[in-house]
Amino acid sequence: MSTSSNATSGTRTYAFSEDERAAMKERAAELKKEAGRGRRNKAAAEELDVLSKIAEMEPADRALAERIHAIVTTNAPQLSPKLWYGQPAYARKGRVVCFFRSGHVDKEPYSTFSFTAEANLADGSGLWPTSFGVSDLSDEAANTITTLVKKAVS
Repeated sequence: MSTSSNATSGTRTYAFSEDERAAMKERAAELKKEAGRGRRNKAAAEELDVLSKIAEMEPADRALAERIHAIVTTNAPQLSPKLWYGQPAYARKGRVVCFFRSGHVDKEPYSTFSFTAEANLADGSGLWPTSFGVSDLSDEAANTITTLVKKAVS
């Protein structure tokens, strides 16, 4: 969120950036679309939405998102793919557990794979992973994501 000062009154105004407003509009459209779907077709339609969004991504992000999608859906079949703020996410009982953000969409040099508070990752140590920058998905990185996704739904 950006801020600006009003020199005459000394007050600050807070405004969302164009990208933030676009993400909120996309999320509102997702919620409206979800509300109009019947229970039977909702899961299949939401996965199709995710796959369509992945197909629209720049080639490098698409490759990462496809591989992460495969890891999550294979290792945590209880999570349902859905769009969340216009990006692929995976939810349990409607609540997002983990999600992928395209670096290209966010105008960042790397994409991210993150977990929400719904993920079962806290281990009592006071420190645990919640977000990872991803520019290449080596076998080691894929194994790390696999392990964390399994733990997140345990």
